[in-house]
Amino acid sequence: MQLTTVWQSGSNEPENAINLDHISQWWGNLNGKEISWVERLIPQSGGLSEIHWHPQRFDETFVIVNPEIRDDTLYWYKPDSPVERNTIVQKLELDNVQQQLYFYPQLESDIVICIGIPKVKYQTLEFKNLEIAWGEDNIMLLWDAEQELEIKIALSPENIVKLHKLLANKLPVI
Repeated sequence: MQLTTVWQSGSNEPENAINLDHISQWWGNLNGKEISWVERLIPQSGGLSEIHWHPQRFDETFVIVNPEIRDDTLYWYKPDSPVERNTIVQKLELDNVQQQLYFYPQLESDIVICIGIPKVKYQTLEFKNLEIAWGEDNIMLLWDAEQELEIKIALSPENIVKLHKLLANKLPVI
């Protein structure tokens, strides 16, 4: 698998049509999924490597409906909107590893738009008065009665060995 699939409007490269088909399939598979829509100006100097992709105020997250590509145009709907949206593109770049599509609108050559599945945001729990117990079937129990929080962790035999090694390296000798 290629790391990046590129389609360029007007290109005579033999794989251009195949790449557009691959990108069209990826785009169509987003139907009904939550996506992030991030639009950035392309800097005059430094190009794409100088773009800061960290979240900004006008970035959007929404469920995309009926995304499709026809010729050189991306089409889609936003939920609860009867208006079909579209953008004519001059170039599409699909990052197959990060699963993000970068597209360059034909009418706004100084803009790049990145579309992808929003990154998972992990929730961190902090225990103040931790209690630990070992249950049946290799279940480790962690709880904090004061905060009324409990976590049950099912550990495989391999993870038990790994946990034992991690603890052996961190525990002081008594």
